[in-house]
Amino acid sequence: MKYVHLGRSGLKVSRLCLGTMNFGPQTSELDSCVIMDRALELGINFFDTANVYGWEMGEGITEQIVGRWLAQGHGRREKVVLATKVFGRMGEWPNQSRLSARHIKQACEESLRRLQTDYIDLYQMHHVDRKSPWEEVWQALEQLCREGKVLYVGSSNFAGWHLAQAQEMAKSRHFLGLISEQSLYNLNDRMIELEVIPACEAYGIGLIPWSPVARGLLAGALDSVTSGRRADEDLKKDVERYRPRLEAYEQLCRELREEPANVALAWLLHQKAVTSPIIGPRTLEQLNGTMRATDIILSEDTLNQFDGIFPGPGGAAPEAYAW
Repeated sequence: MKYVHLGRSGLKVSRLCLGTMNFGPQTSELDSCVIMDRALELGINFFDTANVYGWEMGEGITEQIVGRWLAQGHGRREKVVLATKVFGRMGEWPNQSRLSARHIKQACEESLRRLQTDYIDLYQMHHVDRKSPWEEVWQALEQLCREGKVLYVGSSNFAGWHLAQAQEMAKSRHFLGLISEQSLYNLNDRMIELEVIPACEAYGIGLIPWSPVARGLLAGALDSVTSGRRADEDLKKDVERYRPRLEAYEQLCRELREEPANVALAWLLHQKAVTSPIIGPRTLEQLNGTMRATDIILSEDTLNQFDGIFPGPGGAAPEAYAW
């Protein structure tokens, strides 16, 4: 496993990040623990979760599973760069969601309790909160950093101008600010190339792509749909919408003699702005299979072929749409 710095920070993380969203709803606690143990064996040291995962309001089911795994000891906590998130609704009362200073403090304390740890390596804002001023947000996060409960701060689902606004305010407060942004990014969803990626590069913010295989679209979806294997209705609609692209893509994967899901991950690993794509295995077999992506080398000609199949927005703004 290779390791890289997360953004401009001194923190080193694995080139793949273990996403835990399936732990609880899709994967049993026992199997989740097996997957986390195996991830460490494979050298994956970057684990991502969120207080809302588990999808039972206020319960933090996935964080609890990760916490019980960490509590088993044997160096688990020391080895793991632990990331979680704040923003989502954790109760029915008005201040139990979003990014008020009150909610940030309360949500952090609750995540620490569920995760059975005294610090969070990377605390990420799960979404931008247009109603909470940056002065308030940074004041709350700075306090958590001073207390040693949070070491680094990241964002998720921010627009490029949000990243710039956040960083300029942090700079004025002599605070490190954001070291990472977690965005939707894959071969089929490339809109962040317009402004999010240029902002990340300008500010030294590491990019952590989520949904690297586009909810299964880039993981051999044509075969899944035609063979009658499990495929939800949204995936079936996407397959029909993007069928010409997928036919060309899966044909190219066959020529490369690689699984489509691994090729999609490998493409992300070839993008210079990307730090660690998030993989979300439901099973141990999926985790083991994913590791092949780190060994795939894509030639310049192959990368150009992917650009022809999935053209993206045309590069960075404004040149993507103006002279």
